[in-house]
Amino acid sequence: MTRPSAADALRRPADTPPGAAPGEAGAAGEGHGPRFRTYRAELPDVCPTDPTRMTFTADAEGRCQVFTWDATTGRARQVTDRPGGTLHCAIDHDARVWWFDEDADGRGHWRFRPFDGGEDRPGLAGVPDGAPRGLALAPGGTVAVATAADGGTTVHIGRRGGRARTVTRVEGHAVLAGISPDGWHLAVGGPAGSDRAVTVLSPDGTVRAVLRGGPHGGELWALGFRPPRGADADRTDRSGDNTRTGREPSGADTDHTDRTDRTDRTDRTDRSGTAHEPSGADTDHTDRTDDSGTRATREPADTDTDTELLLVRQHRDRYLLAVWRPGTGVRTWEWCAFDTEITASWSPDGDGVLIRQERHGRSLLHRADPARRSVALVPTPPGTLLAAAERPGGDVHYLWTSAAQPPRMVSTAGTPLPPLGTVEGTVPGDHRELWTPGPDGPVHSLLALPDGVVPAPAVFLVHGGPADHDRDAYDGVVHSLVASGFAVVRVNYRGSTGYGPRWRRAYPDGVGLTQVRDLAAVRADLVRRGLVRADATALWGSSWGGYLALLAAGVDPAPWRAAVAVKPVADCAAAHRTATPALRALDERLFGGTPDQVPEAYARSSPVTHVSRVRAPLLVVAAERDDKCPPEQVRGYLRALARAGVRHEAMWLDTGHDGYDGRDHVAVLRRAIGFLDRELRRTGRPGSPAPGRRAGRVQTSRSDPEGDPGAPPAAAASGTCTTSAHDREEDTVQKDVINNDPLAGDEENRKPSVGITITIPFRNAEDSEED
Repeated sequence: MTRPSAADALRRPADTPPGAAPGEAGAAGEGHGPRFRTYRAELPDVCPTDPTRMTFTADAEGRCQVFTWDATTGRARQVTDRPGGTLHCAIDHDARVWWFDEDADGRGHWRFRPFDGGEDRPGLAGVPDGAPRGLALAPGGTVAVATAADGGTTVHIGRRGGRARTVTRVEGHAVLAGISPDGWHLAVGGPAGSDRAVTVLSPDGTVRAVLRGGPHGGELWALGFRPPRGADADRTDRSGDNTRTGREPSGADTDHTDRTDRTDRTDRTDRSGTAHEPSGADTDHTDRTDDSGTRATREPADTDTDTELLLVRQHRDRYLLAVWRPGTGVRTWEWCAFDTEITASWSPDGDGVLIRQERHGRSLLHRADPARRSVALVPTPPGTLLAAAERPGGDVHYLWTSAAQPPRMVSTAGTPLPPLGTVEGTVPGDHRELWTPGPDGPVHSLLALPDGVVPAPAVFLVHGGPADHDRDAYDGVVHSLVASGFAVVRVNYRGSTGYGPRWRRAYPDGVGLTQVRDLAAVRADLVRRGLVRADATALWGSSWGGYLALLAAGVDPAPWRAAVAVKPVADCAAAHRTATPALRALDERLFGGTPDQVPEAYARSSPVTHVSRVRAPLLVVAAERDDKCPPEQVRGYLRALARAGVRHEAMWLDTGHDGYDGRDHVAVLRRAIGFLDRELRRTGRPGSPAPGRRAGRVQTSRSDPEGDPGAPPAAAASGTCTTSAHDREEDTVQKDVINNDPLAGDEENRKPSVGITITIPFRNAEDSEED
């Protein structure tokens, strides 16, 4: 079957459902709506009983919204039309489409609607609004949800559309990792290195097992329960609601045909980030029971022994798959070991496991066969797999990209998949990699050089995390910068994933300071090779990357001529006090305690401590509703910059740390490229004040009526850079995609990337001053 084009797929929804926007979804550049499109760099979720029915997120006039996709007709139907956009979605066995209905602060609840349209309903009644921490759907209509609020995570269970009852509340960060097909076991993941890395519960809250992780290589993650096999599947389908709790929740949905065992893909990813390669032939082909980390209560009937929970365990600088079974405990698959991080998922028939591995900035795909205790490589093109999943009938879907190629979805069986809405063709520039010698081993970097410009002014695009890495993958910011004549350098500094546990733990100079040293070393290497200009290098980072950009500008100011920090940590101690529980736990692990316990460590690694040494002009972008990099600590940093007389600009967004509205992304991209163009190429001397600007003056996206440079501006101010994506919609020069960089910590509930296809007039940056 011929795959339909993006325009055809989203231009011909069958019947626009109630509440959906009329007309074409994402009509970019056709006389109405914004000249950009949002997209989600993730695979569509597939109905387990009808693999031609899927749900996914796509553009709807500049915002991510949920759509259904019918592979037999190649048609999409818009499901949601929320003003702030919608990202989390799933589909169950009966093709009910689920999505998370959240407010501007990221708090909300799950709702569902039939695939072919109709009235939407709350997934469970009586669940207080909170941040999403997992959705699990079992055969027979049982639904479990986890939401975070007030410093903890609460798990509820009930029948689809019925009244919820509380299973458990966990203080601090936790995620719902899955529910078993019989509805008898729920897996809740905590901090991977803690004594409650994974907790298995009954629906009535009884603790069935607690699986302990451990620091320094003992982390443990839950990935999901095995689907029923053969006769087991038939028995489960006939059983109806088999939760065996002894009671039914009130207000139960009268339709008891749900047959789903699905978890929210957001929470099923390996929190550690990357994946890894087999460590050679393993001569031990015996499953080893590892019960040292298991505490179990009385086991239920024999039928529960069919239950298996898939795990990833870090052990002795390797990552291994394992399973937990009632009555048996944890059995580690020693024959299935890798040297960098992995994530994995069961095959639909429960007979195999698909493993996605990230290694040295690229991906590998493997299939494990537990019966044969073997691992086979699944052929994929060189590059990065942003997602991969096995579907019914042996079809494998994966989302592939490389630095020079925008993402594309692939079905090994040729199933038509929905369009991504990304750019066509290849990315301009010369894309290569290099390794720079370092004290803990060579530092790997991805380099993109503009055509015909060597040495070039260079922007170091610093990845977030710290538990994340830069990939051989398309990045729209890279595309935009290279098309504008800049070289782009992406450094996988120490602490990054994809290079083994020892690399992740290497912080010899302290938090942030080790990474600053690696950035400077790679810069010196590139200058020595004659690839980038020594007098025109800048930093640009988001979240943890923004933190490193600010820290480098103060700790090691000499190499850098400008820095852009988007939603950064600027004061480590202040951020710790008001950030999410997951990030407070991450801070305490990295620094070795709280700010009260180790104040010197926090101060030494805080950008605000080094403000007086900053010499490069800064652009700081912050968000009013950011709970990961809170706005108050950014305001304090801006006040410190003003007192120190450091030239800087500030831009405030009325969003959280993650945003689904493309206008904000476009505004930041325009502002940042214009800023870097002025500072690296338009001034008489790199780093000197631009004409008409006074050192120490704060340029903001909105004016501050009280004159406080650290306060959130309230009204639009004139300036040389566009601060709103609504202002200009002419001059179609270059399409690009911006990847939103959510904070990627192994303790944090990671959200999938949001991308934006846009039109920007910055090919040569000659018109950035006017635009």
